[in-house]
Amino acid sequence: MVNGYAAYANSKIMTASPAELTLMLYDGAIKFCNIAIVAVEKKDIEKAHNNITKVQNIISEFQATLDHKYKVAEDFDNVYTYLKQRLVEANIKKDKEILEEVLGHLRTMRDAWKEVMSKTANGTKVSAS
Repeated sequence: MVNGYAAYANSKIMTASPAELTLMLYDGAIKFCNIAIVAVEKKDIEKAHNNITKVQNIISEFQATLDHKYKVAEDFDNVYTYLKQRLVEANIKKDKEILEEVLGHLRTMRDAWKEVMSKTANGTKVSAS
C-alpha cells in the first residue's frame, strides 16, 4: 500500500505543471512548519530543527528560481530572505511564535498563488474568447 502511494505521489509530481509544483512546495513548507511548531511544543528539538530546515530549503528553492528580469522578483527575494532569517532565529530559540508568524506568511503567499492559478488556468494564460 505504501509503495502504491509513493508511486501515485511521484506520478503527481512528474505530471504537474510548474504552477502546480510551486503550489505543492508552498503546501510542503506549510506542512513542515506545522510539524516544527508541534515539535517545539513537545520539546522535540531534533524534529523541530529538521522540519525548520525543510522549510528553509523550500524557501531557498523559491529564491533560486526567481526570474530577476521582473521587478517583482526583488520584492519576493526580500520576503524570502526575511522568512529565512526568521526561521534561523526560530530554530536557534525554538520559538513557536516566530514559526507561527512564518506560517502565516506562507499561508498568505500560498493562497495568493492559488488565486493566480485559478485566474490563469493553473498558470497557463486564459484567452478571452
